Amino acid sequence: MLWPMNAASGIDSQSQGAAPRRPRILVTGATGYVGGKLWPRLAALGYRVRCLVRNPDRFDGADPGPEVVVGDVLSPETLGPALEGVESAYYMVHSMGSEGGFEELDRAAAANFAAAAREAGVSRVIYLGGLADERTDLSPHLRSRHEVGRILREQGVPTIELRASIVLGAGSLSFEMIRSLVERLPAMVTPKWVSVEAQPIAVDDLLEYLIEALGLPAGHRVYEVGGADRASYGDLMREYARQRGLRRLMVPVPVLTPRLSSLWLGLVTPLYASVGRKLIESIEHPTVVHDDAAESDFEVRPRGLADAVAEALRQG
Repeated sequence: MLWPMNAASGIDSQSQGAAPRRPRILVTGATGYVGGKLWPRLAALGYRVRCLVRNPDRFDGADPGPEVVVGDVLSPETLGPALEGVESAYYMVHSMGSEGGFEELDRAAAANFAAAAREAGVSRVIYLGGLADERTDLSPHLRSRHEVGRILREQGVPTIELRASIVLGAGSLSFEMIRSLVERLPAMVTPKWVSVEAQPIAVDDLLEYLIEALGLPAGHRVYEVGGADRASYGDLMREYARQRGLRRLMVPVPVLTPRLSSLWLGLVTPLYASVGRKLIESIEHPTVVHDDAAESDFEVRPRGLADAVAEALRQG
């Protein structure tokens, strides 16, 4: 079912003598953190944006609003209308916050979407996955992210997979956990996962990667993307405290397992407990860029840690 969220979106610009409009782009996960920031930027660039959502009420008050299709990647019959006339589609769906076996849900959702995209003649799929070294013993979360990328590619539609580590921006899960911990705890014990190296990326830089991917040559490609600096969650907390002018004591201890420390996280930041626990349990190995192909194929030059944290604080 189509929901026209903006009356102006139905006007044919070519009939009025204007330049042809840009292609129609589908955004899944449009009510999520990254998707919710992506579709307005695409619309501002002149793309005809369509969003696949389960609840159209999440777009109330959006001005200008996108074209909205009500559907679900776990319901294949709803995907045809969503993908009709679409040139490129962003796949940014995951089930990590759901109860039970999220890996099986992610597997089914990706297969449904990939098959429907192929049937609709979509030219490319752009998928936002997770950064990790496949030579390590991946956590269920990261293993599922990589499996989703493989499923999308196997269906034949050219797929560009961007693998990102920690996303920094006001409202992002990782940043809000850091904010809550540092603001609430003058002193904290920090288990081993706090020192695991990552490559945080500012959300604005990630959005630029996602948008630039529309212009890449067709084909299956996997890119690792990260900020200019390698940093752990501990480094992030120290940088946040420095910029906020807070003095915080961090005492490293080797005894808290990811499971136990995720329960501790739930006590301190209950709003993020459900997804945060799964996220923390996945932090066992470094999530840093090893393949620098993105540096040559994209114009994005991501900012460093201090600038990323400063921008997130400016955002709210």
